[in-house]
Amino acid sequence: MTDHELVVLYEEGNDSAFDVLLSRHQAYIYSYILFLVKDSDVANDFFQDTFQRAIIAIRSHKYQTTGKFSAWLTRVAHNLIIDKSRECETTCTVRQDQVKPKALNSLRLSEATREDELIDSQTREGIRQMLDYLPEPQREVILMRFYDDLSFKEIAQLTGVSINTALGRMHYALINLRKLIKDKQLSLVG
Repeated sequence: MTDHELVVLYEEGNDSAFDVLLSRHQAYIYSYILFLVKDSDVANDFFQDTFQRAIIAIRSHKYQTTGKFSAWLTRVAHNLIIDKSRECETTCTVRQDQVKPKALNSLRLSEATREDELIDSQTREGIRQMLDYLPEPQREVILMRFYDDLSFKEIAQLTGVSINTALGRMHYALINLRKLIKDKQLSLVG
């Protein structure tokens, strides 16, 4: 059965139809979320929230079958992560009594020395040179995202591809950069 047929069945009350949808898409959605949040516990929370939202949307007849179900689920997960990120930006504050003194004396939180700036500059230059080894579409998405500070939506529009394709190119670009860094033994730590 297609995803659309399963959604219709679930909308009509067939719970096993949703079980099929879940098993069909859970690995991809979880991987996508984990790629974005980089923490398995947080990814599990977002994964559960994503499928809870899907259940509510389908059962309340708010799901529109205008595209692929997996793309819709990905968008739901992405929006949840963005919403939480925005919420945290405005409400997540740290009081001084919540921070251990060791953290307040960290070099990471202090002003950079000239040596730190030099190391950072050399590291950035090393990475910039490694971009030349990437395939053009991957290099392009890295430059647009990190150097031009464009969103994936803007990158997709400018390159004439879908957002998922832009995200996929970024994913593979980062994998390839990590391999290059390892092969070239570039130190990214100051």
